[in-house]
Amino acid sequence: MLLPARTAVLNYLYGVESADIAQIMGALKSQYGGERQFTKDRYMDHVMSLEANGLVNLQSYDLDEKGELRMRYSINDDGKATVDKYVDKKYRNHK
Repeated sequence: MLLPARTAVLNYLYGVESADIAQIMGALKSQYGGERQFTKDRYMDHVMSLEANGLVNLQSYDLDEKGELRMRYSINDDGKATVDKYVDKKYRNHK
């Protein structure tokens, strides 16, 4: 069973200090890469929705080697509490 993609993004961020969209997608590719919705735009929507709901914070931003905006996000205490409450222990990205 797979977690919903947005929940998987939040769960992944719990186990790392911070990550950008490319890192998130790289980590989740083995599970979600075959889905049509596995696109940069869709995953940016997931992260921005998590930010709008107060579960992650924009940590930093810069330009990548192609000159495209790269934003790094980190999970906050509310996001951690959400994962702890709603994600079964066997699926959690943290110990």
